[in-house]
Amino acid sequence: MKFEELSIHEKVLEGIRAAGFTECTPVQARTLPQALQGKDIAAQAQTGTGKTAAFLIPVFSRMLSGPPPVRGLSPRVLIIAPTRELVIQIEAEAKLLEGSAGFRILSVFGGIDYHKQREELAKGVDVLVGTPGRLIDYLKQRVYSLKKTQFLVIDEADRLFDMGFISDLRFLLRRMSPYDKRQSMLFSATLTTRVLELCYEYMNMPEKVTVTPENVTVEQIKQEIYHVGTSEKIGLLIGILRRDTNGRYLIFCNTRAATERLERVLNANGLATAAITGELPQKKRMKVLTLFRDGTLPILAATDVASRGLHIDG
Repeated sequence: MKFEELSIHEKVLEGIRAAGFTECTPVQARTLPQALQGKDIAAQAQTGTGKTAAFLIPVFSRMLSGPPPVRGLSPRVLIIAPTRELVIQIEAEAKLLEGSAGFRILSVFGGIDYHKQREELAKGVDVLVGTPGRLIDYLKQRVYSLKKTQFLVIDEADRLFDMGFISDLRFLLRRMSPYDKRQSMLFSATLTTRVLELCYEYMNMPEKVTVTPENVTVEQIKQEIYHVGTSEKIGLLIGILRRDTNGRYLIFCNTRAATERLERVLNANGLATAAITGELPQKKRMKVLTLFRDGTLPILAATDVASRGLHIDG
């Protein structure tokens, strides 16, 4: 299905063309026709399937097709995501897909620019993307309101549950307008019983969509497995990294301690490596990711905090 075949506002189509998109991914083909009609959506979709565009496109199109906004304390759109990396990624894609709409789009998250984010939010925004903690913080200070918010998106809902944000989610949702006065969309890698209970409690008879993509992102990557003892892992890894010094390597570890230990060992062996964990200050985290994206840093070690919502081209 081509985007041109759908009832998408021309300004949003401009953004879609600028992003280089032509054909809908499976999750987009299943959700866009219903979402563009204003229906609530509960979709099961993996990372890397185009789900961010699946909720941004209908939201932006319906915003542009509706009555002119009266900017006040309430953002027209609230997007809730579990991690800072995912929030930043959603904000970047939103600024691309809005085309020439001219929406005020703002991301808020912990660890950086507390007062600057607060000042920008106080000016009024159309689209607010944030992590639960920072969203609640500013809401309690009455920097913004959710009473007139027209669109709600919850991204990676299962991840929000796993990270213990269910109470924060409920706090935010209870302060929004009734579910029949807004459009709500939820995306999750798995639609567990807990996730579905949240949908039926805070959404208006959502359309349940389950998408199994034909080509999951990981299937497009060459995979190899090595059966080695714990004591042999580091030596094998160093050998693999030295075998191809022109590539970029993203290495995931189970714990922060293991990630930091790996960073020290690889650097001691002449392999430039940096680590990102949940404890790393946000400014340093963003600097490390920038160095890795542009190829200056060849090896990045990370805990699972970066395993979802981490967007690295190439």
